[in-house]
Amino acid sequence: MIDATRITNMASLFQESAILFAASEMGVFGVLARLGEAPAAAIAEALRLDPRASTLLLDACVAIGLLEKRGGTYRNTPESGALLVPGCPGDLSKAILYMRDVYPTWARVNEFARSGAPVEFPGLHLGDHEGRTRNFVLSMHGKALATAAPVIAELSLSGRRRLLDVGGGPGTYSVAITRAYPGLRATVLDLPPVIAIASQLIAQQGAADRIDTLPGDYHTTPFPTDIDVVLFFGMLHQESAENIRKLLVKAYESMVPGGLVYVMDMMTDPSHTSPRFSALFALNMALTTNSGWVFSSAELESWMAGAGFTDFSVKPLPRPIPHWIAAARKPE
Repeated sequence: MIDATRITNMASLFQESAILFAASEMGVFGVLARLGEAPAAAIAEALRLDPRASTLLLDACVAIGLLEKRGGTYRNTPESGALLVPGCPGDLSKAILYMRDVYPTWARVNEFARSGAPVEFPGLHLGDHEGRTRNFVLSMHGKALATAAPVIAELSLSGRRRLLDVGGGPGTYSVAITRAYPGLRATVLDLPPVIAIASQLIAQQGAADRIDTLPGDYHTTPFPTDIDVVLFFGMLHQESAENIRKLLVKAYESMVPGGLVYVMDMMTDPSHTSPRFSALFALNMALTTNSGWVFSSAELESWMAGAGFTDFSVKPLPRPIPHWIAAARKPE
């Protein structure tokens, strides 16, 4: 007999997301990091919440493994303490803000399937809505802080002088890379509203002396010339195949001979159904952008070769990072 458990569980998974988003947004994990262990009444008072409602929420957090409960007191689990407390080294709270923002969009997959058009205005998180844009940029900043070390370990930039970070968002990877390679100077190219936030983040990290910003649209803004390294980190998944080809050609033409291009992104196998995270992320991008999807590593290799690059390589980054990283070289 077929077990219905997997399907029925799948139908209610949205409840766990809603609990996570609410607890994170209201500061539950942060206040418990400060208090250590506390009853529901103390948590409700600290966060100005309704006592009964917050108790139900806290118990739900315990039920799904976000909190522990002993007697009448609650505390963070080791996992939530490491990943959900704002300001901790592995902080994912800002990244969760972006997922919370797109959460309602997933209830409209049927609309997308009928129309083929995104169900959310694509510009909301790229400058047209101040709050959504800031949440998006801070989310990218938080993710980059958490993943920079293993990403940088895959780069080989000794002797390189000039780096172009295309669609670089908060500029966090450029900051980390130029810190690891002191002789390297970077330029972050992104839309003006994004660059306005990135400039603040770069300055806060003490990197303004080695990071330049270039407000513009990477489709139309000319790339600087004599570039040693071009990064396409976490942004090509919002572009059509044709636009990706054009951007790779544009990168090739901006580079010195022997220059390197790195692409870090979600990627799939040739079937576009695995890994699971990438296949679901493709739908997420299509719901929120005009051309969003996830390409396969084989497609990227073909586009790289078509642009003139050689020595292509690609590999998944260490878990739990869901991205892959690819590299190629402009011939001498």
